[in-house]
Amino acid sequence: MSGARDRKEREVARLLAAAARPPVPPDLRARAEAYGRRMRRRERRRRWALWVLAGCAAVAFAAWAYTAQPWAAPPTGTTPPLEPW
Repeated sequence: MSGARDRKEREVARLLAAAARPPVPPDLRARAEAYGRRMRRRERRRRWALWVLAGCAAVAFAAWAYTAQPWAAPPTGTTPPLEPW
Protein backbone atom coordinates (compact mmCIF):
# COMPACT_ATOMS: atom_id res chain seq x y z
CA MET A 1 0.00 0.00 0.00
CA SER A 2 2.80 2.36 0.91
CA GLY A 3 4.65 1.61 -2.33
CA ALA A 4 1.69 2.70 -4.48
CA ARG A 5 1.33 5.86 -2.47
CA ASP A 6 5.01 6.74 -2.84
CA ARG A 7 4.80 6.08 -6.57
CA LYS A 8 1.78 8.39 -6.89
CA GLU A 9 3.49 11.11 -4.88
CA ARG A 10 6.60 10.85 -7.06
CA GLU A 11 4.45 11.03 -10.19
CA VAL A 12 2.61 14.13 -8.94
CA ALA A 13 5.89 15.77 -7.95
CA ARG A 14 7.30 15.02 -11.41
CA LEU A 15 4.24 16.50 -13.11
CA LEU A 16 4.39 19.63 -10.99
CA ALA A 17 8.10 20.06 -11.64
CA ALA A 18 7.60 19.68 -15.38
CA ALA A 19 4.61 22.02 -15.53
CA ALA A 20 5.15 25.04 -17.70
CA ARG A 21 5.24 28.20 -15.67
CA PRO A 22 3.85 31.31 -17.38
CA PRO A 23 6.32 34.13 -17.84
CA VAL A 24 5.93 37.00 -15.38
CA PRO A 25 5.95 40.51 -16.88
CA PRO A 26 8.95 42.52 -15.71
CA ASP A 27 6.81 45.50 -14.67
CA LEU A 28 4.35 43.42 -12.62
CA ARG A 29 5.57 44.77 -9.26
CA ALA A 30 5.37 48.41 -10.39
CA ARG A 31 1.84 47.87 -11.72
CA ALA A 32 0.75 46.16 -8.52
CA GLU A 33 2.16 48.99 -6.39
CA ALA A 34 0.44 51.62 -8.54
CA TYR A 35 -2.83 49.71 -8.30
CA GLY A 36 -2.49 49.51 -4.52
CA ARG A 37 -1.84 53.25 -4.27
CA ARG A 38 -4.92 53.98 -6.39
CA MET A 39 -7.05 51.69 -4.23
CA ARG A 40 -5.78 53.31 -1.00
CA ARG A 41 -6.40 56.79 -2.37
CA ARG A 42 -9.90 55.81 -3.53
CA GLU A 43 -10.70 54.28 -0.13
CA ARG A 44 -9.40 57.36 1.68
CA ARG A 45 -11.57 59.65 -0.49
CA ARG A 46 -14.62 57.46 0.05
CA ARG A 47 -14.12 57.48 3.81
CA TRP A 48 -13.64 61.27 3.80
CA ALA A 49 -16.83 61.74 1.74
CA LEU A 50 -18.80 59.55 4.15
CA TRP A 51 -17.55 61.56 7.15
CA VAL A 52 -18.53 64.82 5.40
CA LEU A 53 -21.95 63.36 4.60
CA ALA A 54 -22.41 62.23 8.20
CA GLY A 55 -21.41 65.71 9.44
CA CYS A 56 -23.89 67.38 7.08
CA ALA A 57 -26.62 65.01 8.25
CA ALA A 58 -25.85 65.84 11.89
CA VAL A 59 -26.00 69.58 11.20
CA ALA A 60 -29.26 69.21 9.26
CA PHE A 61 -30.79 67.14 12.08
CA ALA A 62 -29.67 69.69 14.68
CA ALA A 63 -31.17 72.56 12.65
CA TRP A 64 -34.46 70.69 12.22
CA ALA A 65 -34.62 69.80 15.91
CA TYR A 66 -33.93 73.40 16.89
CA THR A 67 -36.73 74.77 14.71
CA ALA A 68 -39.33 71.98 15.10
CA GLN A 69 -38.69 71.25 18.79
CA PRO A 70 -40.07 67.70 18.64
CA TRP A 71 -39.59 67.26 22.39
CA ALA A 72 -42.19 69.97 23.21
CA ALA A 73 -45.81 68.97 23.76
CA PRO A 74 -48.08 69.86 20.85
CA PRO A 75 -50.62 72.65 21.47
CA THR A 76 -54.07 71.49 22.47
CA GLY A 77 -56.73 71.54 19.82
CA THR A 78 -59.56 72.81 22.08
CA THR A 79 -59.71 75.43 24.78
CA PRO A 80 -61.24 74.85 28.19
CA PRO A 81 -64.81 76.17 28.67
CA LEU A 82 -65.09 79.74 29.96
CA GLU A 83 -68.26 79.40 32.05
CA PRO A 84 -68.60 81.55 35.10
CA TRP A 85 -68.47 79.82 38.46
